[in-house]
Amino acid sequence: MLAATLAPPLQAATLDASSRSEKITVDVSGPTTPFPHFWEQTYGSGRAILSLRESYRNDLRSVKQITGFDSVRFHGILMDEVGLYDPDRRTKNPGLTAQAANDASVYNFSYIDQIYDGLLANGVRPFVELSFMPKKMASDPAALHAFWYKQNVSPPKDYALWDAMITAFAKHLIARYGIDEVSQWNFEVWNEPNLDFWGGKPRQATYFTLYEHTARALKAASERMHVGGPATAQAAWVADFLAYCKKNNVPVDFTSTHVYANDTAPDVFHTTEMIPRDKMVCRAVKKVHEEILSSPLPATPLIFSEYNASYANEPDVTDSTYMGPWLATTISQCDGLVKSMAYWSFSDVFEEQGVVRTPFYGGFGLMAEDSIPKPAFNAFAMLHKLGDRRLKVDSESALATVREDGSVVVAVWNYAPPAGTGPTYTPPPAGLVSDQLGPEKTMELKFEGVGKSAAVTLYRVDPTHGNVVPAFDAMGRPATPSRAQIVELQKAGAAAPAEHLKLEQGMLTVRVPAQGLVVLEIEDGGK
Repeated sequence: MLAATLAPPLQAATLDASSRSEKITVDVSGPTTPFPHFWEQTYGSGRAILSLRESYRNDLRSVKQITGFDSVRFHGILMDEVGLYDPDRRTKNPGLTAQAANDASVYNFSYIDQIYDGLLANGVRPFVELSFMPKKMASDPAALHAFWYKQNVSPPKDYALWDAMITAFAKHLIARYGIDEVSQWNFEVWNEPNLDFWGGKPRQATYFTLYEHTARALKAASERMHVGGPATAQAAWVADFLAYCKKNNVPVDFTSTHVYANDTAPDVFHTTEMIPRDKMVCRAVKKVHEEILSSPLPATPLIFSEYNASYANEPDVTDSTYMGPWLATTISQCDGLVKSMAYWSFSDVFEEQGVVRTPFYGGFGLMAEDSIPKPAFNAFAMLHKLGDRRLKVDSESALATVREDGSVVVAVWNYAPPAGTGPTYTPPPAGLVSDQLGPEKTMELKFEGVGKSAAVTLYRVDPTHGNVVPAFDAMGRPATPSRAQIVELQKAGAAAPAEHLKLEQGMLTVRVPAQGLVVLEIEDGGK
């Protein structure tokens, strides 16, 4: 079911705009609401075949270590480079002709097994996006997408072939991993069919046909298979999709869609308003949440299977400390509206625009090329420390939680827009690494329900903490860093050392620079 509780109501705090100071009270004995870590359960990644690379798996392990995430979603498990479908194998190898009734005569699961075995060996389940079309099954073999790897986006030439492949695929997974395991995977039909990732005409009607065939083919393997869609861009089609499934009695176990912070109001809301980056994602989440509640299937869980601060390569956004406050404010706003959100993506082992040419080009990943941690990596690590119960706090720049052991974890941040937008990097003026982004904010925190001199561990990510970009700038931003420079950048991207403090009469003052995120652990919550 959808998360039933919205973000908790707010209580006393004040903000002095002239001095940029904010007073926040955290009452640890106050009521709490559930706070599942919906923002870090699933991550996107480069397409399926990349998961066989050691660089991909190294980054997977690094992100798993800091977040404990459950699953990964990628495009292309059905593409020819993975090798699943080849009806010509019967004629190429006459020895297989006698096995015509056997899946092995048409389907080859070798790479699929290696891909999924590799994920599971690292404690990560697949979030299975069923895409794209094998060319020998395509109604239009020339319908190739613009991505570097040129996936086929046409409907199948014969749905009987598609249905048989999907059922064989599902049965193979069940035979290899067991239904108790596979029933915990999500199977999502296609990717962003409202854009040029789907070549059916008209797009919506033909996608609904694809979805219906796919859902029924999966359920033919086992009713316990978990299937959903429409996996649209720009938070689109959800109401129509659920109405179609209800009217036609089509199985649907979850609904999924995508949004990015630089999507526009005309595309997402069909309005002309200007929605800033720190509001767009959760405005879209709330829109879809309400559409589901008003639909004929109001209990359908909602998954945003892609989200990020940008859908484009913007170095001053996804490579920068901007991501810390943006992520924190997005989490705060989206709480209670969505079952899970899949950050796109965990790694810059990624080839949609071609082979990566430089470590910092505005890629979507938490890890740059050569496993260099970006500020977003450190931000996710810090926010993972938050508890699973949320406390009431009256601030748009603070999030207070309690862990099972009673300790209190609070995030505070100073949101500021990116230093630049678009594909060209905007370096900070000399000597103004922090100031050029905006004024510092002073957060005066008062804790009630904890020891007056409780121990505090403080973590930071901001322009001068946990930020690899200044080191890369100092090198002259080499397109291909040397091996020694890569080691230096990996060290520069590491998290800043924790600071150890104590409350003074239950109070703590924290200064947070623009684009800064701070997470505080108060160790004796409730004493």
